[in-house]
Amino acid sequence: MDAIDATGFAIAIMAAGKGTRLKSKRPKVLHEIGGQALLLHVIDAAKTIVPADHIYCIIGHEADRVRAAVAPTGVQFVLQAEQRGTGHALQQVKAHFAETGATIPRHFLVLSGDVPLIRPETIASICELHLREHAAMTILTAVPDDPTGYGRVLRVSSDKPEVTAIVEQKSLRPDQLSTPEINSGIYCFETAALFSKLDSLSTDNAHAEFYLTDVAAMLVADGERVVAVKADHVNEVLGANTIAEMMHLDAAMRMETAKRLMAQGVTIFRPETCVIDAAVTVGPDTIIEPYVQLLGATTIGTECRVRSYSVIQQSTLGNGVTVRNGCILDSAEVSDGAILGPYAHLRPESRIGENAHVGNFVETKKVTLGKGSKANHLNYLGDAIIGAGVNVGAGAITCNYDGVHKHQTIIGDGAFVGSDSTLVAPVTIGAGAYIAAGSCITEDVPEGALALGRSRQTTKPGWAAAKQAAIKKT
Repeated sequence: MDAIDATGFAIAIMAAGKGTRLKSKRPKVLHEIGGQALLLHVIDAAKTIVPADHIYCIIGHEADRVRAAVAPTGVQFVLQAEQRGTGHALQQVKAHFAETGATIPRHFLVLSGDVPLIRPETIASICELHLREHAAMTILTAVPDDPTGYGRVLRVSSDKPEVTAIVEQKSLRPDQLSTPEINSGIYCFETAALFSKLDSLSTDNAHAEFYLTDVAAMLVADGERVVAVKADHVNEVLGANTIAEMMHLDAAMRMETAKRLMAQGVTIFRPETCVIDAAVTVGPDTIIEPYVQLLGATTIGTECRVRSYSVIQQSTLGNGVTVRNGCILDSAEVSDGAILGPYAHLRPESRIGENAHVGNFVETKKVTLGKGSKANHLNYLGDAIIGAGVNVGAGAITCNYDGVHKHQTIIGDGAFVGSDSTLVAPVTIGAGAYIAAGSCITEDVPEGALALGRSRQTTKPGWAAAKQAAIKKT
């Protein structure tokens, strides 16, 4: 989506509240749905409309913690040290421009940091209507199944955009109770009109706070144009005041993500059982089975299959990858045609080559496994560079940690590591070398050599019968 002229618009995001009803020590806007903080979802949507430095996060409760969490996005911050309502928050924005001498934008869009499902398309539609109608204030509204408890938006008539008032639930007259259209708390203002009214706000209300909704009444009284536009989906404007409400939003976001992926050609069996974060991307003709979790900025290519009970986090999979049941991937890279599992564990910095196999109960960490190489059974491979066409037998491990430092194992192309071998790092196994089963390798092995690191077998015929006879005599 093309950004609106950055010199004309800025966005303020309300993110100062505590969220008392969540019963949590975390700031409300840092609670997560769809794999990231509520506030980050709102910032992502806002950044499709204006550049990051035109976005002002109004922070208050646990301000330093919120700032640290979202500073990498490049947004600016305005401190609302004392939280005295939405109108008070915008008073701080006005003061910020007065103190810094920054250029004041012609229009200000106001978003809520705890309303994470707002879509960029909806934000754009508010701004476009605001400009088209030459409005002093534009209000985003919605029509829920039950509007009880919400402030209502009253229009001149149902087919006109003009608004006459915003009325809180407790102030509705009997004939207004059936009014279905609610105020979302998301607005677009002509900045001069907004700033001219902020100092006139009063705390003469039940909560002794400055309400931004009062600006609408002031503008209407002055003959200014106040209009409204409905959101296409009511979920877009819903906030979360309890953990249960937050999980409702989480479910809605994840289902929308699943629908988006399916529309792009991904097959997701039983999508309601899967946990798929909003940042996940998946190529067409990939199949996701029930009870899969795809987390973080995971990217999966085309024609893959991810089988049930696998958890893939912050990882990249190429095309044609098979992830069998119960695999766990964390910050791993998997190349085209690789086969994983079942029950493989790929830890950070695992890089699995094209057509490689990582099988049953194999754990990897900080390892490169070359093209066509196999580690199919009961292995631990850490701090290792393993070439192409290598076979790592069942139970073989790299001993990478000496109790103080990590050390690297290097295995050349085409090497064969026998079952139950231990490779004590630092050690290099040359290309085409063979490691005999059950060996403990502590020295480098040249290319093409056979290495045995085990004691010679001793066999004592008849020993078992003699031992049993001796036991019976005692």
